[in-house]
Amino acid sequence: MLIDGLQHADAFPHDVQHIEMLETHISWIILTGEVAYKIKKPLDLGFLNFSTLDLRRYYCNEEVRLNRRFAPGLYRDVVPIGGTPEHPKIGTEPAIEWAVRMHQFPADAGLDHQVAARSVSVADMRRLGETVAAAHGAADVATDNGYGSLNSIRSPARDNFISLAADCAKTDLLDAIATLRQWTEHETARLEPVFVSRLMAGHIRECHGDLHVGNIVRLSDEYVPFDCLEFDPALRWIDVISDVAFLVMDLLHLERADLAFVFLNRYLEVTGDYTGLAVLPYYIVYRAAVRAKITAVRRRQENPDTDPASVTAYLQLASRIATPKRKALLIVCHGVSGSGKTWLSEKLIPVLAAIRLRSDIVRKKLHGLTELARSDADVNEGLYARDATRRTYAQIAEFAKLALDERLNVIIDATCLQRADRHAFRDIAATAGASFVIVHCDARRPVLEERICRRECGGTDASEANLAVLKYQLARQEPLDRYELAYSVRVDTSGSTELNTIINAIRSRTDPDTSTR
Repeated sequence: MLIDGLQHADAFPHDVQHIEMLETHISWIILTGEVAYKIKKPLDLGFLNFSTLDLRRYYCNEEVRLNRRFAPGLYRDVVPIGGTPEHPKIGTEPAIEWAVRMHQFPADAGLDHQVAARSVSVADMRRLGETVAAAHGAADVATDNGYGSLNSIRSPARDNFISLAADCAKTDLLDAIATLRQWTEHETARLEPVFVSRLMAGHIRECHGDLHVGNIVRLSDEYVPFDCLEFDPALRWIDVISDVAFLVMDLLHLERADLAFVFLNRYLEVTGDYTGLAVLPYYIVYRAAVRAKITAVRRRQENPDTDPASVTAYLQLASRIATPKRKALLIVCHGVSGSGKTWLSEKLIPVLAAIRLRSDIVRKKLHGLTELARSDADVNEGLYARDATRRTYAQIAEFAKLALDERLNVIIDATCLQRADRHAFRDIAATAGASFVIVHCDARRPVLEERICRRECGGTDASEANLAVLKYQLARQEPLDRYELAYSVRVDTSGSTELNTIINAIRSRTDPDTSTR
């Protein structure tokens, strides 16, 4: 009756041109043009309890508090609804109900709609990666509240498969569900030391918890998350990589691996959390199982006789991540400063769905510097000293091993001027059973010098290599030997370069005759 009463303009304290009501399984959303009101249903579902007016008020306030971390411009406040159910008045008391008041946005502003319309750019996803990284960086860290424990990770993962098996009992999906459950149990045990170290390192935080494409919206010129999980803290006090994995999984499901890896790479560059790659596939599988479970529940409730194709699609994605069939690929983008390595590797990330490890960023994080922080002359010299370079390459090698062990493609963006460094990365690829390619970026010296000077003046790039560094590099670089040339691709970045030609050349070099090594 209350919702019927809110279908009239005189219920609102502002001008209303048109009223529309949307309904989910736990809330009603009243759209009025400029303002939206979200009202929680009086439900007790076990995992969610909105059964009393006081609880609904509490969770309305929690929704505003939590979501302002991500979308402060979207969530306005919590307002009382007074009057009677037949003639309600928003903004008056005593309250018969409470609502979250939000700025209304067009339905097609959601990331789900914009991905479908193919209107999302690489730059958009890079900025989203920065947005999520900043929110995670500011989020509270779990200490002794029990979140991040092995049981808090294992229990919801098990629950997914119990629910799936029950809801898919009359389908041919039970074998796939059982296989994924067995894989998840094995991986949970195998990764126990990693889960413990992630908790101790502060990676369990109060996150979003429901970071899929339907809960991200374009406001002005950037995408921001909204509608995080307010009703169960256990679902949002999670590993930050679990939060990230939800969006990565959702984009993979929509066959947009390019957008997924652009987002993921930028997040990792900002946070430096490359050790999280060890648990990324685990959480992608977990998130795919969550989506499969929710889809199966809805299918059972709405029409159990329909083809479970959408459930199957999520399970197939989970299976591809759990047991990848393809070999991983390790690419070394090699060349002196200013040769176009970063420009090219940026182009390769979405095409190859790869993790990029950029020496300029890793080097600065090892020195406690932010990506765009400019160092003084002494620090700058130290950044490129031989010992600093050794530490940088050792860190990159560690991250590369982590990624390759999870069958992720890797791009190394580093000068790798010494033959020993290139051979070390080749050996890492061989140990991991990955293909290996060197992409040698080259340009004429005047072009190199002009790029470096322009970059120095701009101050918008992580690299601090100057002309003195370039001169030093040119003097001591060791050219590719005849064995390296067998699995290398040369790219002259002085002029125009055709990306497809480069990609085809890389793929033609992935498995050269081993006798030429």
